[in-house]
Amino acid sequence: MKLSGGKWTVAACLLFASLTLGQVKAQDVAEPETPFVLEGRVWASKRAFIESGMRCGTPNPTLDEIADIDSVVRKRLLVSPSVNGGTINVYVHVINRGTGIENGDVPDSQIREQIKVLNDAYASTGWSFNLASIDRTTNARWFDMQPGTLAERQAKKALRKGTAEDLNLYTANPGGGLLGWATFPWSYEGNPDLDGVVVLYSSLPGGTAAPYNEGDTATHEVGHWMGLFHTFQGGCQAPGDRVDDTPYERSAASGCPVGRNSCPMKPGDDPIFNFMDYSDDACMVEFTGGQTVRMNESFTTYRQGK
Repeated sequence: MKLSGGKWTVAACLLFASLTLGQVKAQDVAEPETPFVLEGRVWASKRAFIESGMRCGTPNPTLDEIADIDSVVRKRLLVSPSVNGGTINVYVHVINRGTGIENGDVPDSQIREQIKVLNDAYASTGWSFNLASIDRTTNARWFDMQPGTLAERQAKKALRKGTAEDLNLYTANPGGGLLGWATFPWSYEGNPDLDGVVVLYSSLPGGTAAPYNEGDTATHEVGHWMGLFHTFQGGCQAPGDRVDDTPYERSAASGCPVGRNSCPMKPGDDPIFNFMDYSDDACMVEFTGGQTVRMNESFTTYRQGK
């Protein structure tokens, strides 16, 4: 009844919810307002942390930007068939402020486990990840980099390897509760040096950023790098996340609220088990077929051969 890493299957979660909640919907049960602590910073509750917008620093594109992106994809697919999965080389850059895990110098064993988490998460999509190299840099300013800063630009320009088809994964300590961020595939052409994914070093499997320490911050951010939006993109309004088989969701989920339905006028409960929501790592277990198609088409258009 469990996935690798001790995760509950969707069926097991639903069974547990039916036994414990009966006919009461999870969204009708108030989330306990207990303090939530992540890496020394305190929020009033986990919901307050989610609503602060600090979990994922990947920007949400506008409707016009999304329309332009999808138009380019459609034109490309008229002249070139979409790839159907593949293997992506991963260059891991460990940025730290000194020796020891407490300073961000995560061991190779955690990195290898992170690659395993990615491979398990993306197995159903046909995509896999090959650890190409690991390098280590001691730089306190880069260690604390945040999206859009000079430190980010300098670190990535100095460390990035490979082409648009290769994933550069940086571990750092963004601070303020930020777990990670990514660049979208369509950003590569205009700024290839910035391409890649940054994650909080303690979000790697076995890290201290519970309940976000099973490696799915990287899973989520790589989803963006592959062209996916948040499942709550656009709320209850069409076109949402541009994927037909992920139900609409008014706002990001917190914890694992089985049965949550924040868009009752739309079909289906919220996709809280999806890697592109904000649920706890243990709750996120799936990508959909539609998301797989979007990843394939985005990779074909914006990364293949670039």
